[in-house]
Formats: sequence, structure tokens, C-alpha cells
Amino acid sequence: MPRVIGIDPGTITLDVCGLEDGRVFLDRSFPTSDALADPSLLVGLLEAAAPLDLVAGPSGYGLPLIRAQDIREADLQLAYLPDSSSRSGGGAKADESKPGGILGLRALMRALARSSVAVVLTPGVVHLPTVPAYRKVNRVDMGTADKVCAVALAVLDETRRRACDPREVSFILLELGGAFSAALAVDAGQIVDGLGGTSGPLGLRAAGALDGEVACLAGSVTKQHLFGGGLATIAGAPEADAEGLAADTTARARIAWDAYLEGAVKAVAGLSVSAPNAADVILSGRVAHIPRVHDELVRRISAALPRARIRTLTGFGGAAKQGAQGAAVIADGLAGGRFAPIVDALGIRGASGTVLDHLYVISAADARARLKLDS
Repeated sequence: MPRVIGIDPGTITLDVCGLEDGRVFLDRSFPTSDALADPSLLVGLLEAAAPLDLVAGPSGYGLPLIRAQDIREADLQLAYLPDSSSRSGGGAKADESKPGGILGLRALMRALARSSVAVVLTPGVVHLPTVPAYRKVNRVDMGTADKVCAVALAVLDETRRRACDPREVSFILLELGGAFSAALAVDAGQIVDGLGGTSGPLGLRAAGALDGEVACLAGSVTKQHLFGGGLATIAGAPEADAEGLAADTTARARIAWDAYLEGAVKAVAGLSVSAPNAADVILSGRVAHIPRVHDELVRRISAALPRARIRTLTGFGGAAKQGAQGAAVIADGLAGGRFAPIVDALGIRGASGTVLDHLYVISAADARARLKLDS
């Protein structure tokens, strides 16, 4: 009866879900800024929950399964991809103080590595053996580790709903988070393709995939560009929350929402090429639970894909986001618990390589040099 915890470090909240023999015993959500400002809060929470068999930690873009105690500085660079443009003049420390998402997690990870808790970092989509190599060409962000975790939870939901084996499940997951949007294709219980937050549709805060000419006009694309330029910026309300934006009826807001919703539907339709047997579309994430947004998404997806069966990811409910719940599912499976068949179907143990292995526009060597990694 494994006792495990999953962690999802989102842009807005850091969420923690604990499972014991598949049942929730811990369900917490904290402002990400608070968790990063004082890593001892999270470490103390985990140590108080001991004994634990395994914790699936905050893994950023992901790594092939690696224990936190074994992680090197180069591994942290590859997992969190800090902004290389800020590396001079104390840039690394500046990265660690930023309050969201992929940025600012290295100090937290170091604290977890020093703790007595068994923490493992889990892979992103690009690491998985189930994704063909040709789909990885010039791709880094096919879906971060937390998106893989959300898929694990969706597979669990589907197997319970249909009383079937994980390898009988096919769907497209549309994840609409507090900053980024992403979509992942699942065929026969395996992730086969993905559009990550920085390579996919427009996000609530994030611009999503950038036009190459826009990148050239920017001169130098930084993490600030990746974390900005999304729906909130287009609507002219960059500090507004999702609910406030959903209620905005100005002309700029209408343009922003049309761009956001159509981009999400295009992502789903595009991934149906990679998973032609996926009749189900599963909606996940903070924004997908806003009634007006949910209803409009269902209408637009149904119009584009008339045979699609659309539903919302439920998981275990509670305060922790679905990424944290899915991380706990993966931790349980890795520890030999009842969710091991889901982990086996996803190919988590077979993950390999780095996020730089499939680059051709720039070489992996040049990318490593920008990250200040040893060759």
C-alpha cells in the first residue's frame, strides 16, 4: 500500500496531493510565490507526512526518472531551462526569485534534494519513447512534466469511467492553465504527440507558439516573451484574473477570446492527425472550469469535430490541481501501487535523453553552450 505525494508547481499555485493505496490523504494548494520564497514550508509539509514511499517532485520540462538526491546542476538547467539572456550580472539568482511556472524552481529542488524525503523527477513528453522521433524534430516543449501527469490522471478517469485497461484509452487532452495552454494526444494509453505551452495555442498569460518573423522582430526572445503576450495582454488587462477576463465584453477582450478559443480548437483538431482513434476530448485546467469558457469550447469543438465526445477531467476533486493529482498517480505507479498499469502504458520508466536531443535549427552543442552546460 504505497504512500506517495505528487507536486505540481504552477504559475499561480503550487499544489500537493497525497495518496495512500490510491486514496487521498493530503490535498493542499499554496501561492507559488510563497512556496518559492520559503522552500522549507513545502519540505516541512512532506517530512510531516512521512513515512512516504515516493514523491513525484516539481520537474519543469522534465528529466528521465532521476532521484533528487542524485541531481546535478546541469540536470536542473535542463529541467527548468533558465533564461540564458539573464545569466550575466547575477541572473541565476534573479531566475530563482521569479514567482511562477518553469522559472524559480531550482532553489526549491535543491531544498528537496537535501531533505530526508525520497523525491523523483519525472519526464516531459519529449522524453517519452511512445512519441515517434520525427514528431520531436526541433521540439523542446511538447508538454512539460506536469502535462504528462495530467494525462496520467485522465487515463485513470477513463479507465474508471469505462471499466477498461489503460491501453484501451485514446483521447486528446486540452489543458488550459492559469498562464499556458497545451494539448496532448493519447493513443492506446500512450502519449504520441503534444503541443506544449510555449509551442502550442495562445495561453491566458502566455503567447504560445511565436511566428518566426515576430521572434526576429523581437530581436532577442526571452522568458518574459514566453510568459507574456497572451489573452490578458491582448485584452488590455495584463493583471486581470481568468474570471475577470471571462466577464470582459470590450472589443479587445472579444478579439482576445476569439483568438484563445479558436487556437485551442485548432490544437485539438491538429492533434487528431496523430491520434485518429481518439474520439474523446478531455478538458482540464483552471480556465476550462469557467462555465462561459467551458460552454463555448464545447460548442466550438463540437462544430469542428462533430463526432467528438467532450468531457471535463474530474480526478479526485479537492483543492490540488489535476497536475498534482496526476503526479501522485505516477508516484503510486512507480512505487508498485494500484496505478502501476497506467505508468507502464505511458512508458514513464523508458524515458530517456534530454530536451536538447532533437534540435536541428540550432545544434544541441550551441544550446548547451547557451545554458552554460559542459559538453
